[in-house]
Amino acid sequence: MCTMKMGKQHVNTIGTIHGGVLCDLSDAAMGYAFTTLLSPTQSGVTVEFKINFLRPALPGDRLRAIAKVISHGKSLGYIECEIRNTAGSLIAKAASTCKTRLKRAK
Repeated sequence: MCTMKMGKQHVNTIGTIHGGVLCDLSDAAMGYAFTTLLSPTQSGVTVEFKINFLRPALPGDRLRAIAKVISHGKSLGYIECEIRNTAGSLIAKAASTCKTRLKRAK
């Protein structure tokens, strides 16, 4: 789960929260969820991402992104995320496919 308080710096030209901010918030939540299933020698990378914007978010909203791993195989995982505002209304729904990789030696 990730939360973020929306401010004036996050708005688009029509005064609502920019979709790119919602993409970043959901991608971070899904990445954290996927990482919980990996070993210390593994990392994950997003290979596909989709989002549906369902209603506008506004400055002052505290958005909460909750992600859940739906499927996790040997090399790929499928994750879904819901973003809700302070009132609990569904703002956006996202999904991603992540690939498991071995961490590179330093």
